[in-house]
Amino acid sequence: MKSRTRVSLSVSLLVCFAATAAAKPRPIPVKVVVVAMFEAGADTGNQPGELQYWVERDHLDRVYPTPAGYHAVRMNGLGEMAVLTGPGTAHAAATIMAVGLDPRFDFSHAYWLIAGIAGGCPEQVSLGSAVWARWVVDGDLGYEIDAREIPPDWPTGYLPLRKKVPFEELAAPVDGQAYALNGGLTEWAFELTRGVALDDSDRLKEIRSNFDGAAAGRAPFVALGDEISSSTYWHGKLMDAWAAKWVPYFTGGKGTFATTAMEDTGTLQSIQFLARAGRVDANRVLVLRAVSNFDQQPRGLSAAESLAKQRIGAYAAYLPALEADYRVGHAVVNELLGHWARYVETIPEESRRGDEAPAR
Repeated sequence: MKSRTRVSLSVSLLVCFAATAAAKPRPIPVKVVVVAMFEAGADTGNQPGELQYWVERDHLDRVYPTPAGYHAVRMNGLGEMAVLTGPGTAHAAATIMAVGLDPRFDFSHAYWLIAGIAGGCPEQVSLGSAVWARWVVDGDLGYEIDAREIPPDWPTGYLPLRKKVPFEELAAPVDGQAYALNGGLTEWAFELTRGVALDDSDRLKEIRSNFDGAAAGRAPFVALGDEISSSTYWHGKLMDAWAAKWVPYFTGGKGTFATTAMEDTGTLQSIQFLARAGRVDANRVLVLRAVSNFDQQPRGLSAAESLAKQRIGAYAAYLPALEADYRVGHAVVNELLGHWARYVETIPEESRRGDEAPAR
């Protein structure tokens, strides 16, 4: 009798376990994650920020509350997700970690597209241009002394950590100082989108005419160029000169400074940790920044006078940059989703990765 009771109990437990397992939903496979950083107001129907065009045009109507992150995530039925991180590296790192660990989603084959607006170096890019980054370098990790106390023979008061003078050799990047993205994937995205037409206007032409720089006068174009990411919004020709040396210093001469950003080292650090935990593939990350403003003053203004005009929503090429960001980024998203069977297991142009330094 006891034996029958044990068997009956065991069968009941197995049935309950099977029913519980069957009731637990499988994680939602995510194919592409678009990472935006700020929104001007609501997700739809008003002045756009970095998220709105993606929500409206890609019909990201499925809303998943994400209380551990900055904002709810949105998806459509094609496997495309959009994440809004919030401004600054801290918001970005916390939000991406929260989303990446969310058991509702399967990111094992997901491609990540960081897509936002940026300041641009007029030597490398023009207003309204879209720039794919191969390197993202942190602009916050360092020593700094007040500008009024900079020694006369120093080009800047900003020093690498553990160094005594600016740009002291050999460079010694600390963890999180420089991230080398998948060069083959970035080249593939650039080649796919380099012919995308970007909007120009008489207003943009007039604004560009007030800036010096090899690329300042060009119509908007798609480019390859590297990024400084820092939560400090810096501005001015002297700061641009610092950035132009900071990027190659920490990339062994491989990087060329083109754009500024605030959040991307936070996002990339979380992706690196999530990859270590087996949640994501860090080789499937792209960074695209479109130029809404130049990182320095035009002729006739001081850096302080120019900075006073720099406000989100009022940048010289704010709407053109948002449009360029979506138009170029969506070409990649559309290719990935439209030929998913090709890209689910094989990263495009993965074989072209060669001597890039590993993410640090």
